[in-house]
Amino acid sequence: MALFRYRSALLLGSLALSSLSLKAAHGQVFVVGEGTATADISTDFSPTHVSLPDTPMTERGRRELVRNLEAEQGFAHRALPVSAGVTLRANGPISPSGAEYRKMIYQKGEAAALGDRVIITSLEIKPDRIVLDLNGGPYLKHRFLSHIQINDAPVAQTNQDRATGSRITLIFEGHVPEISAPEVKALLEPVIDFGVKTSEQAYADTLPPALKEAIAAHEVLVGMNHRMVLAALGAPENKMRDQPSGDPSGGRYEEWIYGHVPQTIRFVRFVGDRVTVVEIAALGKPIEIHDKDEMAGYNSGEPAREVAMGDKAPDGTEKTNAPPTLLKPGEAASAGRTDGKVQFPDDKKDSKGGASAPSAQPPSNNLALAQQPR
Repeated sequence: MALFRYRSALLLGSLALSSLSLKAAHGQVFVVGEGTATADISTDFSPTHVSLPDTPMTERGRRELVRNLEAEQGFAHRALPVSAGVTLRANGPISPSGAEYRKMIYQKGEAAALGDRVIITSLEIKPDRIVLDLNGGPYLKHRFLSHIQINDAPVAQTNQDRATGSRITLIFEGHVPEISAPEVKALLEPVIDFGVKTSEQAYADTLPPALKEAIAAHEVLVGMNHRMVLAALGAPENKMRDQPSGDPSGGRYEEWIYGHVPQTIRFVRFVGDRVTVVEIAALGKPIEIHDKDEMAGYNSGEPAREVAMGDKAPDGTEKTNAPPTLLKPGEAASAGRTDGKVQFPDDKKDSKGGASAPSAQPPSNNLALAQQPR
C-alpha cells in the first residue's frame, strides 16, 4: 500500500510539472497579424499617361509583341502576390488597391518583393486585354506523369510543390490597340521597371551628345555603324544583300528595312560597317534620300589603311628588305638560295670555312640486324 501511494504521488507530480510546462510554452507563442505582416508593403500608385493608337491590333503586331516581350526581365516596383487577381487598366488605376492589395499578399503569399527581378514567362493577348505571367505564373503547371509510378517511384520528379509566380492583366478600353513592346512596358511602369539597359543602349551612352540625341529620337544618320542603328531602331524586320547595278565585280551591300505600309518605311544601306544611304518613304510624300555623311566629323580622321598581302609594300612596290635568315654573323649561306626564302647555314662548310663534320647518325634497323651474329 505504501508503494502504491508513492507511485501515485510521483504520477501526480509529473502531471503537475507537465501542466506548468504547457502553460509556459503557451505563454511564449505569438501570432503575427495581417497588419504586422504587411506593414512595410507600399501601395502607392500613379497612373501612366501613354499615348495609344486607335487602330486594333493586327496579327503581325500580335506576333511582334509576343516575340519582343516574352522572356523580358525587369524589377518589381511593388510587392507582387502569388495570385491572378491583379488587374491594371491602361492609363488607369490598379485593382485591388490599398488595404485589399495588402490582404491579397497576406492570404496568397508574396511572389516578388520590392526590387526583385521578374521575368515575363508567358504572354496571352485577348480581345481587350493582355495577360502576363511573371516568374512562371500563379498556377503550378500540371504534369500527368507525376501520377504515374513504377515500383513505387514516380516517373517525373517534381522539385516544386506550389506556384511562386504572379499574373498581371492589362485591360484596354474596347480593344487592344496596335501597341508596341516599349509602349506596353511604359504602361506597366507603376508595377514593373523594365529600365535595364541593353548592350546597345549602354553603347549609345558612350557616344557624343549629337549622336545620343539622334539615337534617342530613333533617327539613322549616314555614317553610323551597325550598333548605332540597332540602338536607334532595333532589329530590322527584313534584310537583303545585293550588289549595285548587278555588277558581279562590284562591292556587296546590305540593306535593312524598317516598317511596312501604311507606316513610314526606312531603307538603311550598309557597305561594310557603315551606313552609306538612308531612304525614307512616307505615305503621300516624296522619298527622302540621304547619301552624305551626317556624323559631324565623328568618323573623320585618317582613312582606313589596307594591309598589303604577300611580299609587296603598301604602295605596290616590291620589298627590298633582306630575306629572313638563321645565319650567325659572318656565316656563309647555302649556295643557290637567292629566291628570297629563309637562308640556312651552308651544310658543306662550317663557320670557319672547313669541311663540316659528318653527322653521327645511328645505323638503320636493317643494318643493325645484318651485323648481328647468327
